[in-house]
Amino acid sequence: METIKAYIALTKPKVIELLLVATIPAMLQADRGENHALLILLTVVGGWMGAAAANTFNMVADSDIDKLMGRTRKRPLAKATVSNRAATIFAWTLTVVSFLWLWLLCHSLLAAVFVMATIAFYIFVYTKWLKRSTPMNIVWGGAAGCMPVMVGWAVIKDNLPAGTAYEWWQPLVLFLVIFFWTPPHTWALAMKYREDYKAAGVPMLPVVKPAHEVTRQILWYTWATVIVSLLIVPATGWVYTAVALLSGAWFIVMATRLHGKVSRGEETKPLALFLLSNNYLAALFVALSVDAILGLQTISSLF
Repeated sequence: METIKAYIALTKPKVIELLLVATIPAMLQADRGENHALLILLTVVGGWMGAAAANTFNMVADSDIDKLMGRTRKRPLAKATVSNRAATIFAWTLTVVSFLWLWLLCHSLLAAVFVMATIAFYIFVYTKWLKRSTPMNIVWGGAAGCMPVMVGWAVIKDNLPAGTAYEWWQPLVLFLVIFFWTPPHTWALAMKYREDYKAAGVPMLPVVKPAHEVTRQILWYTWATVIVSLLIVPATGWVYTAVALLSGAWFIVMATRLHGKVSRGEETKPLALFLLSNNYLAALFVALSVDAILGLQTISSLF
């Protein structure tokens, strides 16, 4: 049982929650008001295996620094519960099965290719290069976490009748929402665990820049996230529009408060913004799901 738990931990289950938050709403929005329940389930399973593979490869690559950080030293490879070789075999197995699953069962070679590209980018570009070389690592490396929306959209579009228009601007907007959301989300957590990253030699922004500069950039990226989230409003109904405006305002207010307190030298709890960012993204994408399931009249059709 301990070994099974260790292999599950290799996949970073909490991180994979983003897969569900992003993939399902994108698929529902791709064909608003239609029922693709089985296809969505198959895609989530195939995407989960791809994300699990990427996270396992990531743990193998980071097994040296995981031993140095209090937050990560209990991970399976840091504790030697699972060997690096066994973890690598596990990751490659998940990679191959994920590719075949999305291609053959979900009937989308494009989605399968997207997942392979994501795994390669996450490991070779982010983990092995950016993470240890630049304080802006998460800005560019976070692009890997944006890909679930592209995967989900590709599956739906590849299963629609031939000749159906591919409106790729919508998943691109959702991609950018997660892209701009990732830095404030991650930097808020990194502020809490600054000493861990410093001990491991990882140049996260809170390690190399003063706190007021970190929160200033958090505020910029928070504004960018909210603005981009509104770009898809014309293709959605009133539910998404209302939630995007209200939750976006909430996110901006909290980021502004954090920056203000840091600038004044007051005691702060950056982890609160980290948790709020999770709730913001969840609220945004749940609203998009509800809006799409109900097939509400889109804002653009009102004009």
